[in-house]
Amino acid sequence: WEITGPEDDTLIFESRFESGNLRRAIQIYPSEYDLILRPDINTRGHTQWFYFSISNVRRGRKYKFNLINLVKPDSVYNQGLRPLIYSDVEQKASGLGWHRTGVDIAYYQNNIKRKGGAYYTLTFTVTFPHDNDTCYLAHCYPYTYTDLQNYLASLEADSRVASRIR
Repeated sequence: WEITGPEDDTLIFESRFESGNLRRAIQIYPSEYDLILRPDINTRGHTQWFYFSISNVRRGRKYKFNLINLVKPDSVYNQGLRPLIYSDVEQKASGLGWHRTGVDIAYYQNNIKRKGGAYYTLTFTVTFPHDNDTCYLAHCYPYTYTDLQNYLASLEADSRVASRIR
């Protein structure tokens, strides 16, 4: 999707980065989107976590997101968990990194059927703090394969630990 001009306020979703798992975003109202996640690798269609970016956001506008193809019948979102957000602009301005966000959070069974059961929806509303920011939304703090490899390399480089690992 290409922005057509400064008046174009369509959100741009992206997940073509390590651990990103958004398959499709469908705008259903001016500030509401249905989101479909890619299933976890090496599963039979399991989808429960999410990680993707959104750009072209407008400060102060409420955006509603509906993740419509989750598979667990219950979620800690019903007990108060909130999604994580990371704002590029906020991080540069104040140093604030990942933090919890979202209001009007609900997790419920929807009317979409799947083999062996039904799908569930996580819905929440986010108000972004800055115009034209790129923000990342995630279920939990991202920890990628590259993060793991870097950590293991640091252990191998540490003479106090290297003799104890293979």
